[in-house]
Amino acid sequence: MTAVNIRVQKYRESLRQAGLRPVQLWVPDTRSPDFAQECVRQSRLINEAEQVQADDVNVWLDHAAKDVQGWTA
Repeated sequence: MTAVNIRVQKYRESLRQAGLRPVQLWVPDTRSPDFAQECVRQSRLINEAEQVQADDVNVWLDHAAKDVQGWTA
């Protein structure tokens, strides 16, 4: 094992002892040639969905805004 590997192993072990665990996240590849096209497609879908009455959206937002229990210290 190299010195770097040992250092990384110790660092990861300290994180585990702190109650953390490693996870792998997959996110959209913004460098993909299809990314911009997919953004446009999803934006169109959102625009179409916005045809919903504003009152319905406001009711939902009001309800969501009340559900903040435990968000702040």
